[in-house]
Amino acid sequence: MQSLQSIAWLYPALETVHIVGIALLVGNLVLLEIRAWGIGGVALPLMPLARLSMGIALSGFGLAALSGLVMFALQPAELLANRAFNLKMLLLVVAGCNAAWFHARGSLVRMDGLARAQMGLSMLVWLAVITCGRWIGYL
Repeated sequence: MQSLQSIAWLYPALETVHIVGIALLVGNLVLLEIRAWGIGGVALPLMPLARLSMGIALSGFGLAALSGLVMFALQPAELLANRAFNLKMLLLVVAGCNAAWFHARGSLVRMDGLARAQMGLSMLVWLAVITCGRWIGYL
């Protein structure tokens, strides 16, 4: 990993890929949630929109996860000692468990109060993940 750390542009490039991945992920989740909550009308059918936005969101998650793993590999000791990083990892587990529960119960088809609450929780958790990610460099 030492050779990777000597490339001056590598870490900023990884951060850029990470941010693009987060934008694709969270942007598409917000789009789906807005539609599920009935904001902006019902002109777009929920299920086709969900298939499109979830595919893009998963691609964004893949970009963010891959770039995040490489950034972690470049400085694992520093990151493991960082409270914001540890909280971010815990929040990612919460986001994953919430998403698994959401899909396991068929919430996209039901779209009941619990499904909407899970979507709201998802958004709050992802905003907290982003906030913790930004704080990593300052704690």
